[in-house]
Amino acid sequence: CVILGVRAACQDATVTQELLKEGFHRDLLVKVELGVAGEDAGGCAVAARTRLPPGIYVDPYELASLQQHNLTKAVLIPDVIDVEAPEYLATDLLVLLYMEPDPRCSHCFKAALPVHGRYHRPAEESEEALVVLKSPEVLVCCCDNRLSAGCWKPAEVEAPCSGKTDGSCQWYSVTHKPVYEELILQVPVGLRQHISLVCVMTFLATVLCSTLILATVCKYGHFS
Repeated sequence: CVILGVRAACQDATVTQELLKEGFHRDLLVKVELGVAGEDAGGCAVAARTRLPPGIYVDPYELASLQQHNLTKAVLIPDVIDVEAPEYLATDLLVLLYMEPDPRCSHCFKAALPVHGRYHRPAEESEEALVVLKSPEVLVCCCDNRLSAGCWKPAEVEAPCSGKTDGSCQWYSVTHKPVYEELILQVPVGLRQHISLVCVMTFLATVLCSTLILATVCKYGHFS
């Protein structure tokens, strides 16, 4: 588990989240600052549980690669994700993101998660669709079970305290105050009035490429 070298319990935690980079491929940066008063929480892990709406997703293959290099620790629910599905055919995704201590602050934690925007239906006027990310829930898991439930409420989470160990343990939900209640992701979308033009150009490009491939095969191919 991540060790908390502070006393943190009944005071509210402060949560901030930020989207880095531009376009469809972003990094979701989550920061948690715990209160410094209350009972001893040494030997506990900290995680952020966030629900991603259908307009955004995490690539499980990319996440697995990052976890192999100890760059990110997270649990996806469900763990099977259709990365090709458009926004209107996708469902919500629940992510448990394990936090790492921030060396610049003794009671602060942070973690980054690569996220990707899904394709949306063409719009009538706006060239951008808005995807709303709610503030995540802060969770604490204590391996030695020394934490009382007086200030933190038990949370229904089927996940280990550590991203590497097997078996579930008891997580507790921490009261927190988000710096921003929600975060807005702007995803580029096409316009409905361009559908005919896009279809025609796609058809012409397909015919041209198919013709070039067929001509190359006829010229250089060897037929018995």
